[in-house]
Amino acid sequence: MSDTQKFKTVAQFSEKVQADLCVALLGDNGIPAGVFGADSSYPSLGFARPIEVKVNENDYEAAMSILAASDKAE
Repeated sequence: MSDTQKFKTVAQFSEKVQADLCVALLGDNGIPAGVFGADSSYPSLGFARPIEVKVNENDYEAAMSILAASDKAE
């Protein structure tokens, strides 16, 4: 087993608040997630480089199922 943690992107957003809501949804369902790319000094570049929500590789399938179910509920 490797000590290196692998992450996979489950969603991309242009606004941090959307990414934070996604992380909260996953967390409420027991999946730790993080926001990557939101700490830019140039927020307008978010459109060029999206803000990503990532989870541990082992949680990827479950996270995608939760997000898909959430999309259908909206």
